[in-house]
Amino acid sequence: MVTGSGGGKPADWCVTVHGGAGELPLEQRQPHAEGCAAAVRAAGEVLAAGGRALDAVELAVRVLEDDSKFNAGTGACLTESGTLELDASIMNGAELASGAVCSLPPFKNPIAIARAVLDDGRHILYAAEGASRFAIEKGFAPASPETMITPAVRARFERGSVVAESYAGSTVGAVARDKNGHVAAATSTGGTFFKRSGRVGDTPIIGAGTYADDDAGAASATGLGEAIMRVCLTKATIELLRHGMPVEEAARFAVMLLEMRGLGPGGIVLVDPHGAFGYARTTQTMSWAALSSNDPAPQRGF
Repeated sequence: MVTGSGGGKPADWCVTVHGGAGELPLEQRQPHAEGCAAAVRAAGEVLAAGGRALDAVELAVRVLEDDSKFNAGTGACLTESGTLELDASIMNGAELASGAVCSLPPFKNPIAIARAVLDDGRHILYAAEGASRFAIEKGFAPASPETMITPAVRARFERGSVVAESYAGSTVGAVARDKNGHVAAATSTGGTFFKRSGRVGDTPIIGAGTYADDDAGAASATGLGEAIMRVCLTKATIELLRHGMPVEEAARFAVMLLEMRGLGPGGIVLVDPHGAFGYARTTQTMSWAALSSNDPAPQRGF
């Protein structure tokens, strides 16, 4: 089943976030939607003041990384060894500049390190110990695992549930269009629960979990990373926008592709070059929120 919608009206600026595709228990759905609303409020302040889409998506994802309800940053899920290995990426649609980290040990805000990779410009993706060295060189301090592993995550790990439970919260991401017509996207995750050490999903892979191009739009994906990588989901979806497909229709078509091929669950949020947004999911829930120059308050849902 594919579910989705969006705001088809153009806007001077727009930001949309997701809190991950999954199967949230009923009592968690509204709090997750409110967490997403807090992220778009913060990003909306940047955009309303004439700020850059790139800064807005980084801030939105930082807000979600700091919210322990979500599987990114603080509260991220654990590997089968009981450790944190964090992935994040960010992309600027103006220059197609990108930055990403994967298998990063505990640092408070992986998306900020991915942004530092983008700003540094020498490489796009740093992994594991190399990502850690880069972060320290750029002034980021490693975090104590105890400050980022929440009691709820530790308890779930101790139950030893490898595949039975869908992680409540999942990957987080944001897309935005600013007043100057530039778009950006950012995505962050702890990955899949009980993953093997060194496993990397779609989130830090440009064109799979994250993509942005001023000429077509911006996208952030969530779901089973191995499925999303197989179809290069965000790049494929942006190409639909480039060829004129309406943003809501493109979002639905993208995740329908995962469903039709039987690859696994997924969801996506999009913004087009005109400031219209769309979202879609194949899962029971995907917390999301959106805010634009057309609306005085965030839209939200799950």
